[in-house]
Amino acid sequence: MLESDLYPALKSFLEAQGYVVKAEIGACDIMAVRGEEPAVVVEMKLTFSLALVMQGIARQALFDDVYLAVPVSGEKGWKLRYREIIALCRRLGLGLLAVKGDVVEPHLDPAPYAPRKSTRRAGALLKEFHRRVGDPNQGGTTGIKRMTAYRQDALRCGTVLRAGPTKAAMVAKAAGVTRAAAILRDDHYGWFQRVDRGIYALTDKGQADLAAASNDLTALGLTSD
Repeated sequence: MLESDLYPALKSFLEAQGYVVKAEIGACDIMAVRGEEPAVVVEMKLTFSLALVMQGIARQALFDDVYLAVPVSGEKGWKLRYREIIALCRRLGLGLLAVKGDVVEPHLDPAPYAPRKSTRRAGALLKEFHRRVGDPNQGGTTGIKRMTAYRQDALRCGTVLRAGPTKAAMVAKAAGVTRAAAILRDDHYGWFQRVDRGIYALTDKGQADLAAASNDLTALGLTSD
């Protein structure tokens, strides 16, 4: 397939909406004009790519209504990242058209981007930032366990329980962790077991994991003994 193979369907699609359509006007692949309305520009590529996005951004310096057009792909094509592509186009104010034979499927119209920020999620991230002690993770790494503020609090609770079974309230006070009772009850890491009402002890896994976390304990100002 050639890029030019996309043109007839796109031209017919736009003409059906009352546009006069012409190809290769300057650097624009397709330009369409309807009466006194602002011009519409369509940039074509055989795949959704950075090159296509950059073309669209360049045309936005000239016109507001800019569409990107690509062929409808199979399951291994851009459909695998459809939601991300739509989100990217929406953020950049670009429209998206998909061509399948003689049919054009409009997926998104150009529009100014006005993001709705999630104050709840942003607040959770800021809380994590302020609760976490130091900077224990290496940026850019994947496939490894992250040190979170929750894990740091669990380590604090674990060091208190090394002395033996203890009431959750005492753990909270000794460790300085207000959410100690919830951490002990939820036992996210398999470190804690309830031995009586409100009383917890370390599991064998907890003993082993704390012994292996000497560097993390030191960073928290805790002893590994």
